[in-house]
Amino acid sequence: MIIPPVKIHFTEEDRKAILQQIEGVLASGQLTLGKHGKAFEERFASYVGARYAVAVNSGTGAMEIALRVLGVQGKTVLVPTNTFFATVAAVIHAGAKPRFVDADSTTFGVGAEGLKKSLCKDAAGVIVVHVGGIVSPEMPAIQSFCREQGLFLLEDAAHAHGCSVSGRKAGTFGDAAAFSFYPTKVITSAEGGMIVTDNQRIYEEALIYRDQGKASFLSNVHTRLGYNWRMSEPHAIIGLSQLTRLEEFISRRTRIARLYDEKLQEVPGISALALPQGCHVNYYKYIVLLQPTVSRQALKRRLSEEHGVRLSGEVYEEPCHAQPVFADYREGDFPVAEEICRRHICLPIYSTMSDEEALYVLASLGKAMHQL
Repeated sequence: MIIPPVKIHFTEEDRKAILQQIEGVLASGQLTLGKHGKAFEERFASYVGARYAVAVNSGTGAMEIALRVLGVQGKTVLVPTNTFFATVAAVIHAGAKPRFVDADSTTFGVGAEGLKKSLCKDAAGVIVVHVGGIVSPEMPAIQSFCREQGLFLLEDAAHAHGCSVSGRKAGTFGDAAAFSFYPTKVITSAEGGMIVTDNQRIYEEALIYRDQGKASFLSNVHTRLGYNWRMSEPHAIIGLSQLTRLEEFISRRTRIARLYDEKLQEVPGISALALPQGCHVNYYKYIVLLQPTVSRQALKRRLSEEHGVRLSGEVYEEPCHAQPVFADYREGDFPVAEEICRRHICLPIYSTMSDEEALYVLASLGKAMHQL
Protein backbone atom coordinates (compact mmCIF):
# COMPACT_ATOMS: atom_id res chain seq x y z
CA MET A 1 0.00 0.00 0.00
CA ILE A 2 1.22 3.50 -0.87
CA ILE A 3 0.03 6.34 1.36
CA PRO A 4 0.70 9.85 0.01
CA PRO A 5 1.14 12.77 2.43
CA VAL A 6 -1.80 14.66 0.87
CA LYS A 7 -4.42 14.00 -1.79
CA ILE A 8 -6.59 16.50 -3.65
CA HIS A 9 -10.22 15.47 -4.10
CA PHE A 10 -12.88 16.53 -6.59
CA THR A 11 -15.99 14.40 -6.96
CA GLU A 12 -17.11 13.48 -10.48
CA GLU A 13 -20.13 15.71 -9.97
CA ASP A 14 -17.92 18.65 -8.97
CA ARG A 15 -15.55 18.14 -11.88
CA LYS A 16 -18.43 18.23 -14.36
CA ALA A 17 -19.90 21.37 -12.78
CA ILE A 18 -16.49 23.10 -12.73
CA LEU A 19 -15.83 22.29 -16.40
CA GLN A 20 -19.28 23.48 -17.41
CA GLN A 21 -18.80 26.81 -15.66
CA ILE A 22 -15.31 27.24 -17.10
CA GLU A 23 -16.79 26.61 -20.56
CA GLY A 24 -19.19 29.47 -19.87
CA VAL A 25 -16.33 31.75 -18.86
CA LEU A 26 -14.36 30.87 -22.01
CA ALA A 27 -17.41 31.63 -24.12
CA SER A 28 -17.97 34.98 -22.38
CA GLY A 29 -14.35 36.09 -22.64
CA GLN A 30 -14.32 37.53 -19.10
CA LEU A 31 -11.49 35.52 -17.60
CA THR A 32 -10.68 37.68 -14.59
CA LEU A 33 -12.44 39.94 -12.07
CA GLY A 34 -15.86 38.61 -13.04
CA LYS A 35 -18.98 37.26 -11.38
CA HIS A 36 -17.39 34.03 -10.14
CA GLY A 37 -14.60 35.85 -8.32
CA LYS A 38 -17.15 38.16 -6.74
CA ALA A 39 -19.31 35.21 -5.67
CA PHE A 40 -16.28 33.48 -4.15
CA GLU A 41 -15.45 36.62 -2.18
CA GLU A 42 -18.99 37.03 -0.87
CA ARG A 43 -19.44 33.40 0.14
CA PHE A 44 -16.02 33.16 1.77
CA ALA A 45 -16.57 36.36 3.75
CA SER A 46 -19.95 35.05 4.89
CA TYR A 47 -18.44 31.71 5.90
CA VAL A 48 -15.66 33.32 7.94
CA GLY A 49 -17.97 35.94 9.42
CA ALA A 50 -16.19 38.97 7.97
CA ARG A 51 -17.69 42.00 6.19
CA TYR A 52 -15.35 41.91 3.20
CA ALA A 53 -13.17 39.54 1.21
CA VAL A 54 -10.78 40.14 -1.69
CA ALA A 55 -9.75 37.21 -3.91
CA VAL A 56 -6.13 37.26 -5.06
CA ASN A 57 -3.62 35.01 -6.80
CA SER A 58 -2.04 33.45 -3.69
CA GLY A 59 -1.85 33.48 0.09
CA THR A 60 1.53 35.16 -0.28
CA GLY A 61 -0.06 37.94 -2.34
CA ALA A 62 -2.80 38.29 0.26
CA MET A 63 -0.18 38.82 2.97
CA GLU A 64 1.80 41.39 1.03
CA ILE A 65 -1.26 43.39 -0.03
CA ALA A 66 -2.52 43.53 3.56
CA LEU A 67 0.90 44.66 4.80
CA ARG A 68 1.14 47.38 2.15
CA VAL A 69 -2.33 48.68 3.01
CA LEU A 70 -1.39 48.67 6.70
CA GLY A 71 1.56 50.93 5.91
CA VAL A 72 4.56 48.94 7.11
CA GLN A 73 7.24 50.47 4.88
CA GLY A 74 10.28 51.49 6.91
CA LYS A 75 8.89 49.92 10.09
CA THR A 76 9.26 46.65 11.98
CA VAL A 77 6.74 43.80 12.09
CA LEU A 78 6.78 41.12 14.79
CA VAL A 79 6.56 37.76 13.03
CA PRO A 80 6.83 34.15 14.23
CA THR A 81 10.08 32.40 13.46
CA ASN A 82 8.13 29.15 13.17
CA THR A 83 6.33 29.87 9.93
CA PHE A 84 6.68 29.37 6.20
CA PHE A 85 9.14 31.50 4.22
CA ALA A 86 6.33 33.47 2.55
CA THR A 87 5.11 35.07 5.80
CA VAL A 88 8.47 36.70 6.41
CA ALA A 89 9.18 37.39 2.73
CA ALA A 90 5.91 39.33 2.46
CA VAL A 91 7.07 41.61 5.28
CA ILE A 92 10.34 42.32 3.48
CA HIS A 93 8.71 42.77 0.06
CA ALA A 94 6.31 45.28 1.64
CA GLY A 95 9.30 47.34 2.77
CA ALA A 96 9.43 46.41 6.45
CA LYS A 97 11.88 44.65 8.73
CA PRO A 98 10.83 41.35 10.35
CA ARG A 99 11.57 40.85 14.04
CA PHE A 100 11.34 37.18 14.93
CA VAL A 101 9.31 35.90 17.87
CA ASP A 102 9.89 32.53 19.54
CA ALA A 103 7.21 29.86 19.37
CA ASP A 104 4.65 28.70 21.91
CA SER A 105 5.10 24.94 22.41
CA THR A 106 1.35 24.35 22.93
CA THR A 107 0.20 25.81 19.61
CA PHE A 108 3.39 26.01 17.48
CA GLY A 109 2.40 29.67 16.94
CA VAL A 110 3.16 32.67 19.17
CA GLY A 111 1.82 33.67 22.56
CA ALA A 112 1.20 37.03 24.22
CA GLU A 113 4.29 36.78 26.44
CA GLY A 114 6.56 36.03 23.50
CA LEU A 115 5.24 39.10 21.70
CA LYS A 116 5.79 41.30 24.75
CA LYS A 117 9.41 40.14 25.01
CA SER A 118 10.02 40.93 21.33
CA LEU A 119 8.37 44.35 21.28
CA CYS A 120 10.58 47.16 19.96
CA LYS A 121 10.12 50.93 19.57
CA ASP A 122 9.57 50.98 15.81
CA ALA A 123 7.15 48.03 15.71
CA ALA A 124 4.11 48.72 13.54
CA GLY A 125 2.25 45.46 14.00
CA VAL A 126 2.08 41.75 14.67
CA ILE A 127 1.54 38.74 12.45
CA VAL A 128 0.15 35.58 14.03
CA VAL A 129 0.16 32.26 12.18
CA HIS A 130 -2.45 29.58 12.91
CA VAL A 131 0.00 26.71 12.44
CA GLY A 132 -1.64 23.48 11.33
CA GLY A 133 -5.03 25.12 11.81
CA ILE A 134 -4.57 25.70 15.56
CA VAL A 135 -6.04 29.05 16.61
CA SER A 136 -4.43 29.96 19.92
CA PRO A 137 -6.69 30.49 22.96
CA GLU A 138 -4.45 33.50 23.59
CA MET A 139 -5.86 35.38 20.60
CA PRO A 140 -8.01 37.69 22.81
CA ALA A 141 -4.91 38.46 24.92
CA ILE A 142 -2.91 39.12 21.75
CA GLN A 143 -5.67 41.41 20.50
CA SER A 144 -5.56 43.36 23.77
CA PHE A 145 -1.78 43.62 23.61
CA CYS A 146 -1.93 45.00 20.08
CA ARG A 147 -4.60 47.56 20.99
CA GLU A 148 -2.66 48.73 24.05
CA GLN A 149 0.54 49.17 22.04
CA GLY A 150 -1.10 50.71 18.97
CA LEU A 151 -0.10 47.78 16.74
CA PHE A 152 -2.03 46.26 13.87
CA LEU A 153 -2.83 42.54 14.05
CA LEU A 154 -2.63 40.47 10.86
CA GLU A 155 -3.61 36.79 10.78
CA ASP A 156 -1.75 34.40 8.51
CA ALA A 157 -4.62 31.94 8.25
CA ALA A 158 -3.15 29.98 5.32
CA HIS A 159 -3.73 26.71 7.23
CA ALA A 160 -6.92 27.66 9.04
CA HIS A 161 -9.98 27.39 6.78
CA GLY A 162 -12.93 26.68 9.06
CA CYS A 163 -10.86 26.68 12.25
CA SER A 164 -11.92 28.46 15.42
CA VAL A 165 -11.30 28.91 19.13
CA SER A 166 -14.14 29.30 21.64
CA GLY A 167 -16.56 29.48 18.72
CA ARG A 168 -14.79 32.36 16.95
CA LYS A 169 -13.39 31.65 13.50
CA ALA A 170 -9.87 32.25 12.26
CA GLY A 171 -9.82 35.44 10.23
CA THR A 172 -11.99 37.48 12.62
CA PHE A 173 -9.41 38.45 15.25
CA GLY A 174 -7.11 40.75 13.29
CA ASP A 175 -7.41 43.96 11.30
CA ALA A 176 -7.17 41.60 8.33
CA ALA A 177 -6.38 37.97 7.59
CA ALA A 178 -4.81 36.12 4.67
CA PHE A 179 -5.93 32.65 3.52
CA SER A 180 -4.28 30.37 0.96
CA PHE A 181 -5.88 27.98 -1.55
CA TYR A 182 -2.67 26.26 -2.61
CA PRO A 183 -3.22 22.60 -3.66
CA THR A 184 -1.96 21.17 -0.35
CA LYS A 185 -4.55 23.09 1.68
CA VAL A 186 -7.84 21.68 3.02
CA ILE A 187 -9.59 23.39 0.09
CA THR A 188 -7.92 24.64 -3.07
CA SER A 189 -8.52 26.88 -6.06
CA ALA A 190 -5.41 25.39 -7.74
CA GLU A 191 -3.63 28.66 -6.94
CA GLY A 192 -5.17 31.50 -5.01
CA GLY A 193 -5.64 33.40 -1.80
CA MET A 194 -8.12 35.60 0.03
CA ILE A 195 -7.93 38.68 2.22
CA VAL A 196 -10.74 39.08 4.75
CA THR A 197 -11.41 42.15 6.87
CA ASP A 198 -14.11 44.18 8.57
CA ASN A 199 -12.29 47.40 7.72
CA GLN A 200 -13.73 49.21 4.70
CA ARG A 201 -10.50 51.13 4.02
CA ILE A 202 -8.41 47.95 3.98
CA TYR A 203 -10.96 46.34 1.65
CA GLU A 204 -11.02 49.25 -0.81
CA GLU A 205 -7.24 49.64 -0.84
CA ALA A 206 -6.76 45.89 -1.36
CA LEU A 207 -8.96 46.05 -4.47
CA ILE A 208 -6.64 48.71 -5.87
CA TYR A 209 -3.39 46.96 -4.98
CA ARG A 210 -4.39 43.61 -6.50
CA ASP A 211 -5.03 45.13 -9.95
CA GLN A 212 -1.72 46.89 -10.65
CA GLY A 213 -2.61 49.77 -8.34
CA LYS A 214 -5.32 51.08 -10.70
CA ALA A 215 -8.01 53.34 -9.33
CA SER A 216 -10.62 51.14 -11.04
CA PHE A 217 -10.77 48.16 -13.39
CA LEU A 218 -11.53 50.31 -16.46
CA SER A 219 -9.06 53.07 -15.55
CA ASN A 220 -5.42 53.50 -16.47
CA VAL A 221 -4.85 55.89 -13.58
CA HIS A 222 -2.55 54.19 -11.07
CA THR A 223 -2.76 55.43 -7.49
CA ARG A 224 -0.78 52.72 -5.68
CA LEU A 225 2.34 50.70 -6.46
CA GLY A 226 0.34 47.54 -6.97
CA TYR A 227 1.03 44.33 -8.81
CA ASN A 228 -0.79 41.63 -10.77
CA TRP A 229 -2.34 39.91 -7.77
CA ARG A 230 -5.67 39.09 -9.46
CA MET A 231 -7.48 35.76 -9.20
CA SER A 232 -8.74 34.41 -12.53
CA GLU A 233 -12.33 33.29 -13.04
CA PRO A 234 -11.40 29.59 -13.56
CA HIS A 235 -9.54 29.64 -10.23
CA ALA A 236 -12.53 31.26 -8.54
CA ILE A 237 -14.85 28.59 -9.97
CA ILE A 238 -12.65 25.83 -8.53
CA GLY A 239 -12.46 27.64 -5.18
CA LEU A 240 -16.23 28.07 -4.98
CA SER A 241 -16.75 24.38 -5.64
CA GLN A 242 -14.30 23.41 -2.92
CA LEU A 243 -15.81 25.86 -0.43
CA THR A 244 -19.14 24.01 -0.63
CA ARG A 245 -17.27 20.89 0.52
CA LEU A 246 -15.21 22.46 3.31
CA GLU A 247 -17.29 21.27 6.27
CA GLU A 248 -17.51 17.81 4.72
CA PHE A 249 -13.73 17.69 4.28
CA ILE A 250 -13.14 18.83 7.88
CA SER A 251 -15.54 16.19 9.18
CA ARG A 252 -13.69 13.43 7.31
CA ARG A 253 -10.29 14.65 8.47
CA THR A 254 -11.55 14.81 12.04
CA ARG A 255 -12.64 11.17 11.85
CA ILE A 256 -9.11 10.14 10.83
CA ALA A 257 -7.60 12.36 13.54
CA ARG A 258 -9.74 10.68 16.20
CA LEU A 259 -8.48 7.30 15.02
CA TYR A 260 -4.90 8.55 15.24
CA ASP A 261 -5.58 10.00 18.70
CA GLU A 262 -6.78 6.64 19.98
CA LYS A 263 -4.23 4.32 18.41
CA LEU A 264 -1.10 6.45 18.84
CA GLN A 265 -1.24 5.70 22.55
CA GLU A 266 -0.05 2.19 21.63
CA VAL A 267 3.07 3.46 19.81
CA PRO A 268 6.05 4.08 22.13
CA GLY A 269 8.31 7.10 21.65
CA ILE A 270 5.68 9.23 19.96
CA SER A 271 2.63 11.29 20.99
CA ALA A 272 0.07 13.53 19.31
CA LEU A 273 0.27 17.26 19.96
CA ALA A 274 -2.47 17.96 22.52
CA LEU A 275 -4.88 20.61 21.25
CA PRO A 276 -5.64 23.52 23.59
CA GLN A 277 -9.11 23.60 25.10
CA GLY A 278 -11.73 25.27 22.93
CA CYS A 279 -9.86 24.76 19.65
CA HIS A 280 -11.75 23.47 16.63
CA VAL A 281 -9.22 22.53 13.96
CA ASN A 282 -9.50 21.40 10.35
CA TYR A 283 -6.55 18.98 10.66
CA TYR A 284 -4.66 20.54 7.79
CA LYS A 285 -1.78 18.86 9.59
CA TYR A 286 -1.80 16.10 12.18
CA ILE A 287 1.21 16.98 14.34
CA VAL A 288 3.06 14.29 16.29
CA LEU A 289 5.93 14.80 18.75
CA LEU A 290 8.91 12.46 18.82
CA GLN A 291 11.07 11.69 21.81
CA PRO A 292 14.38 13.59 21.59
CA THR A 293 16.35 10.39 20.90
CA VAL A 294 14.33 9.55 17.75
CA SER A 295 15.92 10.49 14.41
CA ARG A 296 13.23 12.11 12.29
CA GLN A 297 15.09 11.57 9.04
CA ALA A 298 15.71 7.90 9.79
CA LEU A 299 12.05 7.41 10.70
CA LYS A 300 10.76 9.16 7.56
CA ARG A 301 13.15 7.20 5.36
CA ARG A 302 12.12 3.87 6.88
CA LEU A 303 8.40 4.68 6.57
CA SER A 304 8.78 5.64 2.93
CA GLU A 305 11.19 2.95 1.72
CA GLU A 306 9.89 -0.03 3.69
CA HIS A 307 6.20 0.76 4.15
CA GLY A 308 5.22 3.19 1.37
CA VAL A 309 4.07 5.79 3.90
CA ARG A 310 5.18 9.24 2.78
CA LEU A 311 5.04 12.04 5.29
CA SER A 312 4.32 15.63 4.41
CA GLY A 313 6.62 18.51 5.22
CA GLU A 314 6.84 19.61 8.81
CA VAL A 315 5.49 22.84 10.33
CA TYR A 316 8.31 23.59 10.09
CA GLU A 317 11.58 21.69 9.59
CA GLU A 318 13.71 24.82 10.04
CA PRO A 319 12.51 28.02 11.77
CA CYS A 320 12.89 31.15 9.67
CA HIS A 321 15.66 32.67 11.77
CA ALA A 322 17.80 29.67 10.74
CA GLN A 323 17.07 30.11 7.03
CA PRO A 324 20.11 31.55 5.17
CA VAL A 325 17.99 34.06 3.27
CA PHE A 326 16.95 35.72 6.56
CA ALA A 327 20.40 35.74 8.21
CA ASP A 328 20.49 39.56 8.31
CA TYR A 329 17.34 39.65 10.45
CA ARG A 330 18.35 37.21 13.17
CA GLU A 331 18.41 38.80 16.62
CA GLY A 332 18.24 36.80 19.83
CA ASP A 333 17.67 33.14 20.63
CA PHE A 334 14.65 30.97 19.83
CA PRO A 335 14.98 27.75 21.85
CA VAL A 336 11.32 26.72 21.80
CA ALA A 337 10.99 27.04 18.02
CA GLU A 338 14.21 25.11 17.48
CA GLU A 339 13.05 22.32 19.81
CA ILE A 340 9.57 21.85 18.33
CA CYS A 341 10.87 22.10 14.76
CA ARG A 342 13.42 19.38 15.51
CA ARG A 343 11.04 17.01 17.32
CA HIS A 344 7.88 16.62 15.24
CA ILE A 345 6.44 14.95 12.16
CA CYS A 346 3.08 15.28 10.42
CA LEU A 347 1.16 12.10 9.64
CA PRO A 348 -0.67 11.71 6.31
CA ILE A 349 -4.21 13.03 6.42
CA TYR A 350 -6.66 13.94 3.65
CA SER A 351 -10.39 14.13 3.15
CA THR A 352 -10.70 10.81 1.29
CA MET A 353 -8.49 8.83 3.63
CA SER A 354 -10.06 5.55 4.72
CA ASP A 355 -9.91 3.94 8.15
CA GLU A 356 -7.93 1.12 6.54
CA GLU A 357 -5.30 3.56 5.26
CA ALA A 358 -5.05 5.30 8.64
CA LEU A 359 -4.64 1.97 10.45
CA TYR A 360 -1.92 1.00 7.95
CA VAL A 361 -0.08 4.26 8.73
CA LEU A 362 -0.29 3.51 12.44
CA ALA A 363 0.89 -0.09 12.03
CA SER A 364 3.77 1.05 9.83
CA LEU A 365 4.70 3.74 12.32
CA GLY A 366 4.78 1.20 15.15
CA LYS A 367 7.03 -1.14 13.14
CA ALA A 368 9.35 1.67 12.07
CA MET A 369 9.68 3.01 15.60
CA HIS A 370 10.46 -0.48 16.89
CA GLN A 371 13.21 -0.94 14.29
CA LEU A 372 14.99 2.38 14.97
